Amino acid sequence: MADVSDSPRILITGTAGFIGFHLARLLLAEGIRVQGYDGMTDYYDVSLKQKRHAILSEHPNFSATEGMLEDREKVDEVADAFQPDIIVHLAAQAGVRHSLENPRAYINSNIVGTFNVMEAARRLEVRHLLMASTSSVYGANTAMPFRETDKADTQLTMYAATKKANESMAHSYAHLYNLPTTMFRFFTVYGTWGRPDLALFKFVDAILDDRSIDIYNHGDMYRDFTHVDDLVRGIRLLIDTVPERPADGKVPEGDSLSPVAPFRIVNIGNSEKIRLLDFIDAIEECLGKTAKRNYMGMQTGDVPATWADPTLLQELTGHRPRTSFKDGIAEFIEWFRDYYGK
Repeated sequence: MADVSDSPRILITGTAGFIGFHLARLLLAEGIRVQGYDGMTDYYDVSLKQKRHAILSEHPNFSATEGMLEDREKVDEVADAFQPDIIVHLAAQAGVRHSLENPRAYINSNIVGTFNVMEAARRLEVRHLLMASTSSVYGANTAMPFRETDKADTQLTMYAATKKANESMAHSYAHLYNLPTTMFRFFTVYGTWGRPDLALFKFVDAILDDRSIDIYNHGDMYRDFTHVDDLVRGIRLLIDTVPERPADGKVPEGDSLSPVAPFRIVNIGNSEKIRLLDFIDAIEECLGKTAKRNYMGMQTGDVPATWADPTLLQELTGHRPRTSFKDGIAEFIEWFRDYYGK
């Protein structure tokens, strides 16, 4: 095992979640000490979350606490006991569509909960705070690919609005307390151990069970499907890319670094706009089975396309997501069949 004497101690919120699980596993493979924190909410199958944590718990450098982000005392208790050098805040109430049905859950988790994490980071003076945002903050923007320096003030759902609020909250803390902070905007993440509410999971599950799949906007949708391994590799590299407040207030062209704070926003996306119908065709081909397609109109709060410009990520880290969506689909289906015995 690698020498961990100089390795950072990293607190990750959402380690029983899809992305948090993959990131924790990557860091543990490097010999880094990881403290997990997860609410184990029933937004989707809790047994899947429990299995992810069970896998992580096999590693001696992993420990986890079950608790809600809104529980300030619990968050502080865990942070104080672990004394992290770095915090990666991934836990949130997720799901664009669910935010139409239960908006209060997003305020509680994504606003109040994120504030509690930020307060812990400020108090402990961590070396770097990294927090998840989303491509949904680009909202009604139509100029693509989306760049971090684009104005993003037209969010279309409470989920997106809370994530944009997180960005603003984080910037203020970075400025006020000189707290180095990186926000990353995710673009349609997929892969093994994925969430049951995500498109790939839902499509594969339904097709194998001979159920119809709902296809919004009659399939005229485009997404920048980003493989989870590419995503967490980007996060891992950004952990070591600590933003610094510009001494003269000048920011290099194309950089989202704040002129008044050690704060930066970074897209993590595959930079390939994929038509939803092509994505479904690839699933059918891999399964050897045709989907029963239920074509529908655009859903409230949804957008017809997302597409990332990953230039800043590549310039900062040398990393550019490149996994082919067809390869990623095949890998997911192999995992899904094995895990669910289908």
